[in-house]
Amino acid sequence: MANVASPLQYGDPPRLGPFVVQARLHSAPAGFVYLGQGADGRAVSLAVLTRGAAFDAAARERFVTAMREAAPAGMRGWLGRATKTRAAVLEGAPEVLAMETGTAPWVAVPYAPGRQGAEWFLEPVMVGGTLIGQAHGPDFVPYWLTDRAPALPGQPRGRRPLTETRRRVLLAALALAVLLLLGTVIALLLIMGREDTEPLPRPLPPTNFQPTAPPTPATREPQQPTPSQTPAPSKSGQATPGPSPGEDTGDGSPL
Repeated sequence: MANVASPLQYGDPPRLGPFVVQARLHSAPAGFVYLGQGADGRAVSLAVLTRGAAFDAAARERFVTAMREAAPAGMRGWLGRATKTRAAVLEGAPEVLAMETGTAPWVAVPYAPGRQGAEWFLEPVMVGGTLIGQAHGPDFVPYWLTDRAPALPGQPRGRRPLTETRRRVLLAALALAVLLLLGTVIALLLIMGREDTEPLPRPLPPTNFQPTAPPTPATREPQQPTPSQTPAPSKSGQATPGPSPGEDTGDGSPL
């Protein structure tokens, strides 16, 4: 099988363990094969499952089983998981340099142009039917073939950034609680002090009700009418008015 390198596409992993992914070498229904480079400059062939195959426990187990059977005895995975001890390696399997057997497994083998590389481990993932002697059951299509994105391993958990220690966080929380308590106490004291300084209303004097007799109206005595000094009329008619007292008669008689 000729593996022609092609550029990486969107979604391809930039790294797999200690290897830098450089190009695509092969695309299979169960996964992808990449060309990578190790820290020492060695070219490797890397095989990863598709996301659909990695989510299928049976397909993932077939891939991991093929890696473990081809790995040397006592070889440990990238995250420190040891493989089962075997007396011999499967015939025809490429040499396993590194592997990961987690939820997003991958395997690395030496790369040699024109020779079968890591795609050897993708072949057992696909099942073409139930073989029973010369007859075999019907072929079927896995349900996960439509999910063609590569299964990427999770980011390694790095060391948490140093922000605040637990002791400092507890001290800060305690100081905040004390400040809140002091603020509450001061607010209560201000409210109570304002109530104490306000003058109380003066109580009204007691009311003593003493009944008194109603007032007696003063009666005035009737007065006699004053006689009028108007002269009485004469018998012949109208009376001749005489000189009024103090009136000058004009006769020039001495007083």
